[in-house]
Amino acid sequence: MNIKESDRGWQSGMAKSITFIVTKDCQLACKYCYLVGKNTKERMSWEVAKQAIDYILDREEEFREESVIWDFIGGEPFLEIDLIDKICDYLKTEMYRRNHHWFNSYRFSFSTNGINYHTEKVQRFIEKNRNHLSIGITIDGTQRKHDLNRIWKTPEMEQGIAPKPEEERGSYKDVVKNIPLWLEQFPGASTKVTISSADIPYIKESVLHLYSLGIKEVNINCVFEDVWKDGDDKLFEEQLTELADAIIDGRLYEDHACSFFMEHIGKPMDRERDNQNWCGAGMMLAVDAAGMFYPCTRFAQYSLRSKPAWIIGNIHDGIDKNKLRPFLTLDRCTQSNEECINCEVASGCAWCQGENFDAADTHTVYQRSTAICKMHKARVRANNYYWNKLFRKLELQEYEEQKRKSNHPACEL
Repeated sequence: MNIKESDRGWQSGMAKSITFIVTKDCQLACKYCYLVGKNTKERMSWEVAKQAIDYILDREEEFREESVIWDFIGGEPFLEIDLIDKICDYLKTEMYRRNHHWFNSYRFSFSTNGINYHTEKVQRFIEKNRNHLSIGITIDGTQRKHDLNRIWKTPEMEQGIAPKPEEERGSYKDVVKNIPLWLEQFPGASTKVTISSADIPYIKESVLHLYSLGIKEVNINCVFEDVWKDGDDKLFEEQLTELADAIIDGRLYEDHACSFFMEHIGKPMDRERDNQNWCGAGMMLAVDAAGMFYPCTRFAQYSLRSKPAWIIGNIHDGIDKNKLRPFLTLDRCTQSNEECINCEVASGCAWCQGENFDAADTHTVYQRSTAICKMHKARVRANNYYWNKLFRKLELQEYEEQKRKSNHPACEL
């Protein structure tokens, strides 16, 4: 799912998410990236972007959501800042000219590697659209963790030649220098951290490091792909438990957040209350450089390892609603096996619809991938530890406060 956490609650979920895949190029070659088909050739043209916008705005009666998130991704979206600037100007002009119901309720959303954030063109775009922007910069934590995966692309990689470990160049220093400017412009901004098998040992230090940079909210998740090794779940739980201790003992919970610790996860599924789809695929819309429409960017070919793209239409012929039909009946039960449905800690266990499709035995979205099962269970155990410890601490503080008040001379009446 490509909606950032900062956008998830905007307008209470009443927003349509429409994504422009403006480029499949990126300066980086992150080792855990799900985009397996990045390249320098597929760049969106203005003509394709305009036709996509006109198609959508011409059908106001079909796009009835109260608000809209115009989302821009790559690769790295800010590589195409000139095109994005032109798209956003056209969107604002056309929504106003048409008196479209989205004109007073829209947002431009970006997830960026942060490398070009400080450049003149990007800063000019931010200044022009400041009140309608959501920008998340991805920084994975300490330099050690960040540079383990988020490395610069080399010319040899274009030919499928991986660099030797000693030749890899991390991007931490190129990103961290832009964090102060980003936080100055977006004080409540959150970052997104990705965990894969190799960087589990650095979770605690990385979250605390991000807090030290001034980032108050860290959204963090394990990759959905099947990369997990024996013992990863135990190490994962240990890191989260140590992180819980650091957050609680340091009272960081008072003004910081980490998405690994959530109060209402790790419970059995209530079939009436909890039986919804985790992912928004099918409710969203994505368009690529060729003008093809997808139910989510994860169904575009550059996101898929083993399946063909799931195309639901194009800017010339429109959307084929029959190709969207399978997504309309997706919920937890229609795609989960009995073990998942009856799991004692089912709530909060996430999935990606595109990964489900890519990992399925057949051409279906009704087979849920369970690669992160053991990681979710480890997270739940650490989450229980976190909340039990925090509640005990808060109860003790309240007891001590009541005791102090009861011993205060003013109370002796």
